[in-house]
Amino acid sequence: MDQTSHLHTRKPHKIGILGRDIHMPRSRPVRIAIGVGLCLFGVLGFLPLLGFWMLPLGILVLSYEFAAVRRFRRRCVVWWERRRQRKAGETGESG
Repeated sequence: MDQTSHLHTRKPHKIGILGRDIHMPRSRPVRIAIGVGLCLFGVLGFLPLLGFWMLPLGILVLSYEFAAVRRFRRRCVVWWERRRQRKAGETGESG
């Protein structure tokens, strides 16, 4: 009985993007399907209505479900921040 009671009291899954919270479905298979779909359609970003913006969003959704994708996303964030700081340092020194 204790195990089933905590299933109903879980917090809803949210993804924070640009300071906004987006609620995700409670069903794990649906979240996985959304992430995979976004990644697949993101690859077809050259087509109208689809966009390459879907690829990072799909990776973000999948990173909440899979540790390997979460590590990849975290490495990308660290790389991006280091690159941004290095560029900021270069422009600050030459200015």
